[in-house]
Amino acid sequence: MTTLTSAALLDLSPVIPVVVLDDADRAVPLAQALLGGGIPIIEITLRTPAALAAITAIAEHVPDMIVGAGTITSPTHVDKAIAAGAQFLVSPGTTETLLDAMADTGVPYLPGIATVSEALRVLERGQREMKLFPAEACGGRTFLQSLASPLPDARFCPTGGITPDTAPLYRALPNVGCVGGTWLTPAKLVTAADWAQITQLATDAHQ
Repeated sequence: MTTLTSAALLDLSPVIPVVVLDDADRAVPLAQALLGGGIPIIEITLRTPAALAAITAIAEHVPDMIVGAGTITSPTHVDKAIAAGAQFLVSPGTTETLLDAMADTGVPYLPGIATVSEALRVLERGQREMKLFPAEACGGRTFLQSLASPLPDARFCPTGGITPDTAPLYRALPNVGCVGGTWLTPAKLVTAADWAQITQLATDAHQ
C-alpha cells in the first residue's frame, strides 16, 4: 500500500468520523459499517479505557480501514497509540514537545490549532495539514476564510461543533480538505449496534 501522508489524509473522505468508544467489542462492526457507507477512515479518541484496544482491533481485523488516534495530548499518548496500531494521529492543540513526538513517529498527523500563531508554528515545521479545533467556537468558516490569504499553504480539517448541515459549507472552502465529526457514529446507535443506520449516515456524508 502507498505510504499514507498527512496531505492524503484530508483527501480520503469528506468526513473523518470522530469516535468515542466505551466498548472495544463494538470497534470492528462499527468500522465495517462505516466502510459499507464509503468512509475508509476513523479516528478513535483516547478518551476512554477502551480506546487503545479498539484501535488494535480495527487495525488487525478491518485492514481496509485507516484507523487513527485522536485526543493526543502527550508523548505518552503518542507512544501508546502507535503501539496499538494507529496509522495517524490527531491532537486538539500544539506544543513543541507534542509536535516533536508526533513527527518522530513517521506516521501522518494533524496537529490542532485555534489561532494564527499556532498555525504559523505548524507551518514553520514544514507541516501544511492541521486540525482547526474547536472549529465553531474559535471562528468557524469566517476564521478559515480569513486565513486563506495570509496562509495559502495551510490546509485544514475543522472539527468541533460541525453538523451534517454545516459540513458541506466548510468543505466548500478552498483551504479545507475534509471535516471531522461525531454525527456519523452517535452513541445511541453504537450502543444499540444499529450498524445499518451508521452505514446510511456514512453514505449520506458524501452528499
